[in-house]
Amino acid sequence: MVASDTVITLKGSVEIVSEFFFAAINSILYQRGIYQPETFKRESKYGLTVLTTTDQGLLTYLSSVMSQMESWLTDGDVQRLALVVSGIDSGETLERWQFNVSVDNGTDGSVEISRAGNDENKSHNVIKGNIIDNNATKMGKKTVKEVHDEIQAIIRQITASVTFLPLLNEPCSFDLLIYTNTSAVVPKKWADSDPCYIMNSQEVKLRSFTTSFHKVDSMVTYKEKDEWEL
Repeated sequence: MVASDTVITLKGSVEIVSEFFFAAINSILYQRGIYQPETFKRESKYGLTVLTTTDQGLLTYLSSVMSQMESWLTDGDVQRLALVVSGIDSGETLERWQFNVSVDNGTDGSVEISRAGNDENKSHNVIKGNIIDNNATKMGKKTVKEVHDEIQAIIRQITASVTFLPLLNEPCSFDLLIYTNTSAVVPKKWADSDPCYIMNSQEVKLRSFTTSFHKVDSMVTYKEKDEWEL
């Protein structure tokens, strides 16, 4: 862990972004009822009480994804993480939580999308391409405490999302998509994937946070309620 009053290094920035993704994913899965509430435990983080899964299969999956994410973040290859919520019965994409990662450098390239399954019927996914703002200016130095305060606001928004998101009227599963630069080294188990966009959707932009090296913008897109089958 990085001390809260220290200036953030690249390694510290990677750790902060990875920990945020883990916390955000867990919060979304809990708030949207993708996993049963009794499979989560309460922990103190960012000055809040956050929910973390105790499901061993899910923990193994997320640990694998976060490990690869940290490697790509260190190399400056991550551009976007998307958590996609799909109806099991309808097969439709109902929600798409998106976290855009901006860094100080980027590379040109075309887009590829990759997917591979695992024992939890989830998928490792990577979408390769150039979605980084190449003109982004270098961000100033910040302490961990300052960044954690910004992250706290995003987690609070995720918690409050139940007030505006439509009810999920069928059992749902989730999938993770990771957009990377075309230069990123992708493990063989990550295979091609569809981006899972939502037609007739509404979008709500959430807050962002920045470190010395990364900026993360957040948003959620959801299927309009009147388009669902009742």
